[in-house]
Amino acid sequence: MKPKVLVVEDEEALSVLLRYNLESEGYDVEAVNRGDEAEIRLKENLPDIVVLDWMLPGLSGIELCRRLRARSETERLPILMLTARSEEAERVRGLSTGADDYMVKPFSVPEFVARVRALLRRASPEQVSQQLKSGDIELDREKKRVHRGPREVHLGPTEFRLLEFLMTSPGRVFTREQLLNAVWGRDVYIDERTVDVHIGRLRKTLTRGKKPDPIRTVRGSGYSFNERFSENAA
Repeated sequence: MKPKVLVVEDEEALSVLLRYNLESEGYDVEAVNRGDEAEIRLKENLPDIVVLDWMLPGLSGIELCRRLRARSETERLPILMLTARSEEAERVRGLSTGADDYMVKPFSVPEFVARVRALLRRASPEQVSQQLKSGDIELDREKKRVHRGPREVHLGPTEFRLLEFLMTSPGRVFTREQLLNAVWGRDVYIDERTVDVHIGRLRKTLTRGKKPDPIRTVRGSGYSFNERFSENAA
């Protein structure tokens, strides 16, 4: 069964963007643009996680969060708060009210998806698959192991996170900046060419023995995991 996500966001363009990316990850997504409407929906049908904007018409996100934490049915419901407020005091207020995580606009969409996945994994480990498989490549998130056919592929921590991130969205092209944000984090300031170095290491390890390369370089854009790489094998 697909994990259910309720997106409560009144900026239509952002709501559409988040919904599209979450659905691309395999989530069942419902989106509403008012806090009072979200409260009604939450009483009718409980999702697995709520993505909640701070400033909403009808009922503010911070008040809705407070009400959800006061109800026994929703006191443990994962909540990811979105806001334009970047001040430390506001972040503390949002987390103190009961939000599990907090993202300041504008933010990286891949990082957003990664945080949703992390919250779901923490709250309901069974909702997030621990095994990723494409062609003859298998990645075990729990054991931190990768196999290509019968051979175990030994990757460094950064290469493992890169492969994991790319395999969660096969075919999708990520820029170097998006990969930096998702794999290294937004608060780490390193050159984008670092991505190229680690992609090179990942490729070298995965293609040992003249195996087909699963990483596709898109000139001028970035990299993607080619879900059809096995079809190109000689």
